[in-house]
Amino acid sequence: MIHTVTRWWLVRHAPVIGVNGRVYGQDDIEADCADEAEFKHLAGLLPHDAVWLVSHLKRTHQTASAIFAARVMATVPAPIITSALAEQHFGDWEGMTYADLEALRGADYLRFWHSPASERPPGGESFEDVVARVGGAMSRITAEHAGKDIVAVVHGGTIRAALSIALGIEPERALGFAIDTCSVTRLDHLKGAAEGAAWRIVAVNQHPDALTR
Repeated sequence: MIHTVTRWWLVRHAPVIGVNGRVYGQDDIEADCADEAEFKHLAGLLPHDAVWLVSHLKRTHQTASAIFAARVMATVPAPIITSALAEQHFGDWEGMTYADLEALRGADYLRFWHSPASERPPGGESFEDVVARVGGAMSRITAEHAGKDIVAVVHGGTIRAALSIALGIEPERALGFAIDTCSVTRLDHLKGAAEGAAWRIVAVNQHPDALTR
C-alpha cells in the first residue's frame, strides 16, 4: 500500500531574450513573460497549496512571478531559491555562439559532441554532473516536503536530469527529451512502508491547455 505521494510539477521557464544563437547555460538572462494567456493557463493548472522552488537564475523568478500575477490570490508564496536545480554550466563556452564553437572545433568541442552527457566543457560541468546535482536536491526536497505538491520553475537541463533519475535511464538517453518553454512535466514520488520508493511519470513536456490533473 502506498502511504505517501509527493507530486513534482516541473515547469520550464519562459523563452529567453537576446540569446541570438549563443550558449547561455547559467548566464543570468531575461525571460519574455509577455504571453498572458499562457500564464493564465499555467496559473489555473498548477496546485495552489504547493511548495514553490526556483533556481538562482532570474529567468525562473520572472516566470514564477508571471504565474503568480495571473492568479487571483490574497498572498503570493515566496519561492525557495535552490541553486542545485540550475541549468547546466557550460563554463568557458557560455556567451559564445554555436557558430563560434563550430569554428573553434578544438578537441574539447569535438569530444563534447561525440559524448555530450559525459564530457565537460572547459571550466563547466557535464550533463552527468547535472544529473548527480539535481538527484541529490530532489532526494532532499522530497524528504523535506513528503506528501506535498512541489512546483519547481526550472530549466530544460534540470527537467531532463529529473527524468533520468525518475526513469532510471542513462543521462545520454535523457538528453533525447524535448522540453519546451512553459511546459509542465509531472513526476510523482511514491513511498510505501513495505514497497519502498518509486517514481511515477504522469506527464512530460505538456503545455498548459493539454494537461489535466
